[in-house]
Parts: sequence; C-alpha cells; structure tokens
Amino acid sequence: MKFLLLISALFVSLQAGAAAPTEPLKSLPVQDSGRVKPFDTFARESLEVVYGKTSFEKKPAYEIVMTWLLQPQVWQDKPIFEIKHHLIKRALSIPNDTKYVSAADLLKNEKLSMVLQELASKREAKEKLDPYGQAIQRLENQLFTFREIATGRMIRVVPVADSETWKNLTELSPEEQEAFVNITKSFVRGLDPSADAGVRDELAKSIESFKTLARASAPDRYISDAKISTEVHYNGFHPFKWAWVLYLLAVVSLTLFWILKKHSLVTAGWVLTSLGILFHLYGFGLRVYLSDRAPVSNMYETVIWVSFGTVLFAMIIEAIYKWRLVLTAGAAVGAFCLILTDFAPTVLDDSIQPLEPVLRSNFWLTVHVLTITISYAAFFLAFALGDIGLYFYLRDEKKYEERIRALVMALYRAMQIGVAFLAPGIILGGVWADYSWGRFWGWDPKETWALIALLGYLAVLHARLAGLLKNFGMICTAILTFSLVIMAWYGVNFVLGAGLHSYGFGAGGVEYVSGFVALHILAVIFVAVVRQGRLKQAK
Repeated sequence: MKFLLLISALFVSLQAGAAAPTEPLKSLPVQDSGRVKPFDTFARESLEVVYGKTSFEKKPAYEIVMTWLLQPQVWQDKPIFEIKHHLIKRALSIPNDTKYVSAADLLKNEKLSMVLQELASKREAKEKLDPYGQAIQRLENQLFTFREIATGRMIRVVPVADSETWKNLTELSPEEQEAFVNITKSFVRGLDPSADAGVRDELAKSIESFKTLARASAPDRYISDAKISTEVHYNGFHPFKWAWVLYLLAVVSLTLFWILKKHSLVTAGWVLTSLGILFHLYGFGLRVYLSDRAPVSNMYETVIWVSFGTVLFAMIIEAIYKWRLVLTAGAAVGAFCLILTDFAPTVLDDSIQPLEPVLRSNFWLTVHVLTITISYAAFFLAFALGDIGLYFYLRDEKKYEERIRALVMALYRAMQIGVAFLAPGIILGGVWADYSWGRFWGWDPKETWALIALLGYLAVLHARLAGLLKNFGMICTAILTFSLVIMAWYGVNFVLGAGLHSYGFGAGGVEYVSGFVALHILAVIFVAVVRQGRLKQAK
C-alpha cells in the first residue's frame, strides 16, 4: 500500500506554492465568444489560438496576453505564431522545420495576401474547407486575435445596460479608463521579480475597484464573483487530468496483479479507479455549474462523458462478476479518452461555449444527447474487452480459455447495455427533431449513422443468441462494430460535415482516427489468420 500513500502525498501537495503577484488579474471578468469569463480563461484560449499552448516559456497565459496589450511592439519579433500545415509553409516559403514565426515575418511576407485571398475565394464560393483551407483559416484567426488584443478591441470588460455586447478598452469612459490604467500599473509592478505580497494586494484592490465601477454600469449583466472564482479554480486544478492519471495508475496496478498475483493490487486498482471517477464527477460538476447545462454540447465534452460512462459500466459489471479484466478495460478507456482531450486541443476544443439555438433546451439536451452518448460508452467498453480478447487468442486460447469466456460474457453484457441506451436515445432524438425541425426523421447523416450503429449491434446480439457467433466471433465483432460508432460519433461531424447537426461539426484528427480503425481491422485479420493456422496445424 506504499503505492497509495505516494498518491495521497501527491494530492496533498497539489495546490502548494505561493501565488504570483500578478495572479489577481485572472479574476477580471471579460466578455468573449458570447459569454462572460475570467481573464484567465480568455488569455488561455487566446494564447492557444496563436501559440498552440496555454503558456509561453513557462509564463502563464494571463501575463503573456496582458503584455500583448501593453507592449505589442515587443511581441512583433517574437516567434509566437504556430504554423503546422506543410502546405501553408510551402505557400509562404517557410522552412519545413520551422514551427513558429513572428508577426513581423508574417506581415512582410509577400505571399500572405495571396494565401488569405485563397480562403476568401473559397468562402465566396461556399466551398467546404479542406485541411489546407482550415489551416489558412486558423492562420487568419491567429493574426486577427493578436491584432485585436494588442489594440484592446477584443478585451471587453464593461457591460452596457441596453446592449448584449460589452464595451472594449477603446470604448471606456474617462473614469473607466483611469481605473483600468491603475490595473495595468499594478500589473507591471507585479512582473518585477522582487515584487511581494503588497504588490499582489495592490493589484487585487485595483481590480476590485474596476469591477465595482463596471458592475454599476449594468448590474444585471455582470457575472457573479463565485462563478469567476470557480472557473479560475477549474482552469488551475484541471480535475480531468488527475482523473486520467489515477485511471492510468489503476491499469498499471491491475496489470501487475495478473503478473504478481497479489490481491492487494486489485484493491489498489479499485481505490485508484474510484478516486479517478470522483475527480471525473467533480470536473463534470464544475462544467455544469459554469455552463448551466449538461456538458455534452461538443466533441470534447462527449469524449469526457463517454470515458466516464465506460469506467462506470466497467465498475458495475466488475462488481457483479468479479472478473477483474473488466475494470482494467474500463480504466484503460477512461485514461485513453482523457489523455486525448489533453493532448489534442486543436481537435477537441475544451472551451465552454454558449449553446447553439437548436440546443437551447436543457431537458432535451440531457435526455437525448446524454442517452445517445452513454451508449457509446458501453460499446467502447466492449471494444476494449475485445482488444484484450485478441491478445489472449494470440497468446494461447487453450491456456486462457476461462478468461476468454469471461471476456465474451462481459462484452456481450456491455453490448446489451449499449443497445438499451442507443435505441431510446434515437427515439428521443426523433421527438426532439419533430419539436425543433418539424419532422421526426429525415435521414440526416447523424440520424442515419446512429441507426446503422444500432442495427449493427442488434445483428451481433441476435447472431450470438442464434449460435451463429462463437467466442472468437464475438471478440472480433466487438472490435469491428465499434467502427460504426466511430462514424456516428466522430465521422459525421469531422469527416462528412453535412446535415442539420452542424453544431457538432469540427476539423482535424482524421488521419489518426482512420489509422486507429485500420490498425484494429488489421489486428483482427492477423489474429484470425494466426488462429486459423494453429487450428489447421492441430488437426
């Protein structure tokens, strides 16, 4: 149990460390992208757009972005614009090994206007943007974000009584301008390495004075301090990161059990998984409080939700049957999904965005989207169990016969759970579609692929019931049928990009997802060929 004591010590030290003198700036409310958020969130999102990360040279985003405003000329020559797409580099004659370029180099590049004109032409022709077009769009957005922050037009800090849009820094009254200048003076003093707690208190007072002035302008439109402080805490604490760390440790612990045969490792696996799911729930609770809705309105949130459901279903099945492999598979999926959300920010945008008009029904968002996506969790668990089953078949199906039998029973139960959620989820979606669009069913790509996934899993369950699929067949179909879920979940939004479910559309990651699917198809074929060869040899 030393292992668990080490984890406990890690969490005790989690929030340790003295606060920076400039830290009060995090809590300044800013209106951006249709909602009010702390300056900390605004800065993180802005820096990620431009630089691709939420910190620069170990400096926090809120300090970096504030200095864009105060000293934009200093940043003109710093390579902060992330350029990844090789065709963009070729079009702008940038060396292929260059990842970051400066604003000065971009703006004096004679080919920049031609590249941006390509994007304008595509928009005028209403063409669907290919990866190159999306890369140009990102470059345009990077330049726009940096310029608008540097001029103060993007930093909206004072609400207006008769308008939805807040005043930006160029529109402030003389009194408001003076109050904001006091903030900048205290902030600059806080950047001095010798700054102490007194400077921090001075900045905090300046921000409170400005907030009092701004709130008086339109009290009903100003956000509560509780929500601002909660979002700052959410940004800094990042509960989902701690969840995947715990899930990963659980996988290690449970894997070691099969090697060392120490039952204390199973207990450790349960404790770590339980702690992980608590952090997972805590993160959900924070997002629900901050967004005032169910957290399943974009791909990032559905990945978080599906990983939670997979771990939950694994814990339930494991508690009933005590096969141990199920908990391992569930924790592995939980860790995998949450790691993806951390390391693929350009594909899985973690920002909290206002709901699209068609989604502005908390009731339907909860009962339909939560139901549909929780079915994906059960299918993901069956898929992970199928992967483990392939490994056992590759090693020695006779030796691991008992484990294979248990795996097949577990993945069969997981498929049943998935179908039990997917079928009513589709029906509920039809009711919502009738309410929103005036028709129950319209063969929209999202609707169609959800139905295809349901029919695919129903076919597998019926084939098993009729005796057409034996253990190896169930292992293979658990893996192959999940491709239908990937298409319904990811493919429609990120590959097809068509239909009425446009609020879920996104871009990026196609090559990785395609590789993931192809790799598993090849694995199934490889194991099937090896197994067939062994069976022939045995005869």
